[in-house]
Amino acid sequence: MTNTDDYLWFQEDFPDLASAYCITLVHDLPPEELLHRLGGRAEPPRTGAASLVEAWYEAEYQPELTRTLFGMTVIGSWTLMIEPGGWHGVSEAKALPASAGTRWISHCDIGYANSDGTFLWAENGETHLHFELRNSECCELCRSGTRADDCVDVMRRLGFATPEDATPEDEERVIPAAFALAEHLTDVRLTPELFRSTTFVCGSAEV
Repeated sequence: MTNTDDYLWFQEDFPDLASAYCITLVHDLPPEELLHRLGGRAEPPRTGAASLVEAWYEAEYQPELTRTLFGMTVIGSWTLMIEPGGWHGVSEAKALPASAGTRWISHCDIGYANSDGTFLWAENGETHLHFELRNSECCELCRSGTRADDCVDVMRRLGFATPEDATPEDEERVIPAAFALAEHLTDVRLTPELFRSTTFVCGSAEV
């Protein structure tokens, strides 16, 4: 059974990425096709998530940032996409068309943009579940999508609390909980070693 504690490593081991990230898993769509669907262009490969963050910082501090970088790798029948400082994965304008014929699971937290964080489950151009990580509240007003009720029990077990039950600890655990919910929906277990040592196929796309 997937647990939030299984993903405490993300913020502990990769704090720079955790401060502004988007993680996306796409089923049966190779990196080259994912790049094409996002209207992107190929970039030099990078080894390790820290290298992706370093490349993003190099671009972020340029005077005119018009593109964001992402790294991709294949895990079984899924493609993992990591965007330091990006949000393509949870942008319905980009993700819904790109999810044609596939399942698309993404979560994002952009701390510098005063974001509440976002979780998106889409399939074949349709939003099944969308909510803000820090405002999930497990209620109809705070969740949207055609299958918004499917994961309520799992969300509560993972720590997405209702407002009256929320604690400061819940705030600290929303990102690990988002990873755990993504695993629940994909059966893909992400690990520190994967983030640390994978050589990622890279691309960039317009913001």
